[in-house]
Amino acid sequence: MPQLMLPKAALKIKLVEGTTQVFDIVRKKYFVLTPEEWVRQHFIHFLNIEKKYPLGLMRVEKIIKYNNLRTRADIVLYNTDGKPNMIVECKAPNVKITQDSFNQIAKYNFQLRSEFLVVTNGLQHFCCKMEYKRNEIKFVEDIPSF
Repeated sequence: MPQLMLPKAALKIKLVEGTTQVFDIVRKKYFVLTPEEWVRQHFIHFLNIEKKYPLGLMRVEKIIKYNNLRTRADIVLYNTDGKPNMIVECKAPNVKITQDSFNQIAKYNFQLRSEFLVVTNGLQHFCCKMEYKRNEIKFVEDIPSF
């Protein structure tokens, strides 16, 4: 897997019947190690270790209903009041981040109304702060800490 623009993470990786799997510290089980999962797991570790988000306030592959469809947000972070604070959309490193990526996360946010939206492919990270009262979206330089 490629080197990412994230701190190195101590991932637990194992081989099961010819398939490489990685342990998810939030869901507490192993998953097939795809390029997108590689980014997701590194980002989870980054949020937990560097940005101090508690694992208990994270949900991975959170099911969200949108227009009678069931979709899954890669990572949803909650505040201590149980309200969504940040949604993270992870892409594989070879996937270019485009307007479609932001459209996808905006659909999730329609339901959740999170304060921050993050789109990453592990190489580039974009973070927006939602200003609901002013009906604005502002890109911020750094991903906020807990």
